[in-house]
Amino acid sequence: MTETNTRIRHSLPRSELERRWALVRAEMAAADVDALIVQGANNLTGTAGHYRWLSGVSVASSYPQALIIPREGPFTLVMHGDFGGDALLDDQDPAFPGVLRRLTSPSFPGCHYCGPYDAQLAAAEIRRCGYKRLGVVAPNTMYAGFYKVLLEELGHPALIDLTPRIDLHKAVKSEAEIVMIRQAAALQDSMLAEIRHHIAPGNMEYEIMSYGHYLGQLGGGETGYMLGSSAAPGEQTTIRRAGEHGRRLNEGDMLYFQCENTGPGGYFVHAGRYYVLGKASQELQDAYGAMVEAQDFTASLLRPGADCAEIFAEYNAYMEARGFQPERRLHCHGQGYDNVEPPLVRQDETLRLAPNMNIGIHPTLNRKDMLVMACDNYLLLPSGGTERLHRTPREIVEIS
Repeated sequence: MTETNTRIRHSLPRSELERRWALVRAEMAAADVDALIVQGANNLTGTAGHYRWLSGVSVASSYPQALIIPREGPFTLVMHGDFGGDALLDDQDPAFPGVLRRLTSPSFPGCHYCGPYDAQLAAAEIRRCGYKRLGVVAPNTMYAGFYKVLLEELGHPALIDLTPRIDLHKAVKSEAEIVMIRQAAALQDSMLAEIRHHIAPGNMEYEIMSYGHYLGQLGGGETGYMLGSSAAPGEQTTIRRAGEHGRRLNEGDMLYFQCENTGPGGYFVHAGRYYVLGKASQELQDAYGAMVEAQDFTASLLRPGADCAEIFAEYNAYMEARGFQPERRLHCHGQGYDNVEPPLVRQDETLRLAPNMNIGIHPTLNRKDMLVMACDNYLLLPSGGTERLHRTPREIVEIS
């Protein structure tokens, strides 16, 4: 037990988990659900946040884990492991809080014939416990094979999707969560300050991004990645991922570097800044200044009870009135264990804003010769205002 405790890097308070479980079980009771099923994988890239929120466990790899959460009593865990594995944990293993029983089977997503194994274990446990009305959360992040075989094994029951109910609670952060969100923003501030010393002519993009990842991991971060790219004057510094970071920097180039990672405890925030090897053009200064103003305008619209579709319409009217293109994807959204989670400030969002939501804002100017954004996170305050969580000055960094 002591050995297991010392290996947990950022332990979530048990009281925080029990707070979440109580909220979810109240929703299960309201929907008359006997048990809830949630599966998680690939949290390393910023998905499976619902699983982490319910379990307290980050499934960083592609090997899935699934929880069966009854309306009362401890959980059953189905996960990758030996054939026939059956361990009685009795809620005594800090690595698997709330879990009574752990069932295992070798589950390799890249091998199609492994698809049924974990679903068959879950179905057998559901039948053994006599659960009839079943709920599901975050089916979008479940493996298709698991979901399909689970339905087949249980006779194709109607699974009640409780995701919208749970999102109401998951989106509003507790005091314990806000502490970790602030730590994530502070970590990214330190990364943005340090990375400038590793941006120089002759350096490769991947060297700079890799060093950013190193800084994040060394500072206690757990998941996520670095985004951005470099470009010569007159070309776009667009959002590029690791496989496209093969360009070498030259004198006069601009680099956009965005932290898209978590801090200690696994909460996402994101922030990006522009670094110029030389003097930033007035055109770039003006474009970035305009996006900072658009970010401030968006933040001024964020208030408890506000309708996201109405905010989105106001934002697009603001942009068009200034000669900028309207947003057609997403410029403002919630973050937590998921890199992108409700509420989305967009025309299709139904969740209203509430105090203690963690919101990322990144308005973007997108032209053929220039892509410029201002990216920072904000906390919605109970008083009705917002607080910018990142302290890094919103200015272009010139490196001589």
